[in-house]
Amino acid sequence: MTPPPSEIKSASRRAPRTRTVSMADVAARAGVSSQTVSRVSNGAQNVEDGTRQKVLDAMAALDYRPNSAARALKTGRFRSVGVIMFTLSTLGNMRTLDAIVTAASGAGYTITLMPVAQPTEGEVAGAFSRLQEEAVDGVVIIIEAHMLDRADVIIPSGLPVVIIDSDAGDPFVVVDTDQEQGTRLATQHLIDLGHTRIVHVAGPDTSYSATRRSASWHATMRDAGLEPEAPLKGDWTTASGHRLGHAIASRDDVTAVVAANDQMALGVMHALHERGRSIPGEISVVGFDDTDESGSFWPPLTTVHQDFGEIGARSMRVLLELLEGKPASGDRIVPTRLVVRESAGPAPAAAAPRASDSQI
Repeated sequence: MTPPPSEIKSASRRAPRTRTVSMADVAARAGVSSQTVSRVSNGAQNVEDGTRQKVLDAMAALDYRPNSAARALKTGRFRSVGVIMFTLSTLGNMRTLDAIVTAASGAGYTITLMPVAQPTEGEVAGAFSRLQEEAVDGVVIIIEAHMLDRADVIIPSGLPVVIIDSDAGDPFVVVDTDQEQGTRLATQHLIDLGHTRIVHVAGPDTSYSATRRSASWHATMRDAGLEPEAPLKGDWTTASGHRLGHAIASRDDVTAVVAANDQMALGVMHALHERGRSIPGEISVVGFDDTDESGSFWPPLTTVHQDFGEIGARSMRVLLELLEGKPASGDRIVPTRLVVRESAGPAPAAAAPRASDSQI
């Protein structure tokens, strides 16, 4: 039975709607201004730690929840960054992503991860479309394939974009490891040890990093007056390094190998061990990446260290500058360093004449 209107009004008076806690309520409880509450809510750094904690305590006591939708309408910012990446399976990508998430969180931003199935123009364009629906302020792309330098990818107008590890060209801001420096350090180290027959185990042609490293190896050999032969093509995997390592082991003239990553270097070393070739007594091996396990290879691997954490942090720092309307500042190429271990040693006293390339 429906109660009379008078009873409905009475019930309404007995159960008033709960008032939403406002920013002013938080400010009053914390003894600060609403502007200070706003800065804390937005993750701004220009608030003293003690004041920030008072505001956070007041928010917790009042169960205050910032209205992100209203804030976005007011400021035009969503405090969210999209990350487009091809694979989560590599050490470098995971460390880079971790640094991006940490830097974004520290600046009061959330991350929307958008993985793509293949590093192609179409996949990246589709990821941009999906990110627009998620309302992000800017995008970081971690796809190291040769694609953005010639891509017909349409970037939404006004959306800041930072590219990691790709030759994207002038339209984009790029943050990357100094690929040339790293390979030059590795190759020159072997040359300084007296090696003249140095083989390069390269990554796939589709990879920006691989082609830069291969070109640097070639140039360093030429600068030393040495004639480089064609690189041996791997695919970043230990299996490809193992296959090529067996071919290298059959040659008596080769005394050193520069592998484009540590996993292929591991495969090469495995094959050399299987063929009874001494490392570094007969053949020295140098890698690139300085993975956590590289110091536990047998022998421990001389390799090039990449600072993936700095790459991620620097890319986020650059993106935040773009979001604030500032020009991207600072050096966006992160230097490398050579980590010298036991896998590389002096060249043997004498090496046999060069075998023909047909042996590989």
